[in-house]
Amino acid sequence: MKNLPVLIITSFYFLFLLYNCITAVNSDTPSNFPVDNITLDCGSLSDHDADDGRKWIKDEPSKFVQTQVQRANTTYCSTAKSLTNWAPKVPYFTARIFRSPFTYSFPVTPGPKFVRLYFYPAQYQDFDASKAYFHVTAGSFTLLKNFSANLVAKSLNQDFFMREFCVNVVQPNKRLDITFVPQSSADYSYAFVNGIEIFSMPADLYYGAQEGMTPPSFVGHSSQFFDITEELALETIWRVNMGGRSIPANDDTGMYRKWSDQGNSILVTDNHLPFNPSHVTKPLEYSKIRKDTAPAEVYQTALSMGNSTAYNIRHNFTCLFPVDRGFNYLVRLHFCEFEDLITKVGDRRFSIYIGNQMAREYVDIIEFSGGNGIPIFQDYVIYIDNKDSLSIDLHPNENSRYPDTILNGVEVFKISKSGNLAGPNPGQQQATPFLNAAEKSTKKKKKTTLFIALGTGTGLLVIIVSWVVLWAVRKKKFFYDSYKGKSNRLSKASSLPEDICRRFSLSEIETATNDFDDELVIGRGGFGNVFRGVIDIGSTVAVKRCKRGSGQGAREFVTEIEMLSQLRYLHLVSLIGYCDDDGEMILVYEYMANGTLRDHIYGSGNDPLSWTRRLEICVGAARGLDYLHEGVRNPIIHRDVKTTNILLDDNWVAKVSDFGLSRIGVSDTAVNTLVKGTFGYLDPEYARSQQLTDKSDVYSFGVVLFEVLCARKPVDGKLEDDQRNLAYWALKCISEGTVQNIVDPFLMGKIAPECFKKFVEVAQSCVREQRIRRPTMRDVVGNLEFALTLQEHADEANRETNPGGVYSYPELSFHDSNDRNVSRYEISGLQSSTNDLSSLGSNETGLSFLSVERESNTANNMFSESATSRSTQ
Repeated sequence: MKNLPVLIITSFYFLFLLYNCITAVNSDTPSNFPVDNITLDCGSLSDHDADDGRKWIKDEPSKFVQTQVQRANTTYCSTAKSLTNWAPKVPYFTARIFRSPFTYSFPVTPGPKFVRLYFYPAQYQDFDASKAYFHVTAGSFTLLKNFSANLVAKSLNQDFFMREFCVNVVQPNKRLDITFVPQSSADYSYAFVNGIEIFSMPADLYYGAQEGMTPPSFVGHSSQFFDITEELALETIWRVNMGGRSIPANDDTGMYRKWSDQGNSILVTDNHLPFNPSHVTKPLEYSKIRKDTAPAEVYQTALSMGNSTAYNIRHNFTCLFPVDRGFNYLVRLHFCEFEDLITKVGDRRFSIYIGNQMAREYVDIIEFSGGNGIPIFQDYVIYIDNKDSLSIDLHPNENSRYPDTILNGVEVFKISKSGNLAGPNPGQQQATPFLNAAEKSTKKKKKTTLFIALGTGTGLLVIIVSWVVLWAVRKKKFFYDSYKGKSNRLSKASSLPEDICRRFSLSEIETATNDFDDELVIGRGGFGNVFRGVIDIGSTVAVKRCKRGSGQGAREFVTEIEMLSQLRYLHLVSLIGYCDDDGEMILVYEYMANGTLRDHIYGSGNDPLSWTRRLEICVGAARGLDYLHEGVRNPIIHRDVKTTNILLDDNWVAKVSDFGLSRIGVSDTAVNTLVKGTFGYLDPEYARSQQLTDKSDVYSFGVVLFEVLCARKPVDGKLEDDQRNLAYWALKCISEGTVQNIVDPFLMGKIAPECFKKFVEVAQSCVREQRIRRPTMRDVVGNLEFALTLQEHADEANRETNPGGVYSYPELSFHDSNDRNVSRYEISGLQSSTNDLSSLGSNETGLSFLSVERESNTANNMFSESATSRSTQ
């Protein structure tokens, strides 16, 4: 009997634990973390049930107010004068209004919490919602600053809205204080809130990393991770169920998150067709991530690009999400392969670009997740500097069995910076509160005094400015530069796309390149030097600094920025940003570790590339040009295709670069323009007629193909007359049946005869005299892909019959019996054109602008450092 009290207490304790366990199991709320579930109906005098069945507790009297004195002297409980028919009555009908700083103090368990603030900017008694500007803090974090709910509602075209934040409550405190501070103590300003919700989340949902997962990759920072620690706060900017319906809070995994559909709130590229969720019948297997990471419905619906392989490999799946500038963002991409066709590694692969930067080169969801029907996600962090939107681009891998992309869901979170999450109000860099009559009077007096002071000082200012201008004119420093009298400084009102391309200051560039250290030069040419640089704590870039008098002027500079900042494709070099301070014209590109194509063909001392590697590079470059011609809304003509403008990344992926001479054209229509290009690559018909079409790029690319095959310059003045021009000489050899004699000796015995025949046919067709007889770049891509397939099949057959791997192909030959006469015609026309072009440099008919490289500038546009010795691959 002595132990009876202990037994009774122990029994009640276990019954209490059992009750909690049963409650947790029968609840939609995840059961493996402590739960705080506070829903405060601000300004309400009684408890109410919301439409979703949740109970919101009253705010008057409120157990969360710090002091009764604060409540009595500074706040008002009010109801909206009217409520729109579609607005939920709870919690939007009532509000607490603050005329001075006011703090709610919530007792909570330690750990990360969702903090949701609900706003309905309506008329409350005599309070005008348009005059409410205020700050909101949660603990040490600033959630909102100079905030206008009225402006936000108008920008969203909604009468009411909710803002969601993630904050951590540390162990010693166990309370979360949320403070509302009106912008000013004057009688015109106030703060308000309609509802406050605080809900616990699993410790590893967004903070740290789930078991078996890695921290987010820091985009733009090679091999770096960005750990979301408890010292950071997050704001939910977007949470989207791609391809499915909007998911209401009570259909979430117990944490009452709302998932929107893609709707009109983001821009999704055309032809991305939603999967039908009714087609998915099998249950999901959560073997990689938490089951409460996202609702199953997110993983059972998706957007893809469809089943058109030809379309997919030339386009991107693109989404744009409006964001605030100057913050890091956590981007979570949700994936799950649920199509019956996609079951094996290699079935569907794609690249991920975030913020126009490569986030992950190859993603295979089957490989990453472990199988079909297994949800997974990938996290990335990116810094958005001077853009108003965050872009997500998925590009199909053409080597996939089904070249396509898939995206099930997207979450975007703003990450606090020095404890701050607040951004500007929509349409305002800084919100401007209304002024009352007294303040207006004071402003008027100040203005009068200011005008008197300005009047007194204006005369002196004019004298000083006049003296400075006179001095500058005499010194000729500020008005003229080496561009023959043109300003060496771009106008700040120019059309440079600052919103979609990062603008660097000169000091940032100087830091990145160690003040343009000569030891960091990785390319030299008539345009200037290219430096290897480091930005943003470890990201290696290529910095192209145009020198005055190089011939590359402001127009080409702006053209390249405008072109590349709007293009994103695997086989186009990525522009990171630019600098136009103090007369400098500097472009910052992604770093291409393997340099230019020419570096690996001749003249650099590098080990020669294998034939298969050369074919792969040609296919990649052709795809890049095809994307310019047919993969964008308005066709782009590159106008300067050459081997130094084809760059190679660390995986030997070819990317077309240098868009300074590019022109936007119209399909099948010639553009009247002055002739620009590089001698040896220039389309003769374009040079004669000044009629530019996409077939001019085709001609230039044909010269590139012959360079790759023959490993020699397009023009070599040291050779005999009939051999100086590579295109002319190659056609002549084809006509005579001796083209095998001009092939790179390193390739002898390594090219399959059927592949050789197809490759020569493609190159020959590209350099035909009449552009109407040249193929399109799409045709070139298809034929080169076929040539690559022929080589791979021949190599595979040889490996099966020669287990040791040593084999050699028979002597090459090419007989163009079907086009022999035409070939002679082409040769005659091309020789005549070449003779004409050789005199363009001194011609006074307007052709002196022709960029005659004459091969002295072999490092032109080399945006990367080439190894001095590389093994053949």
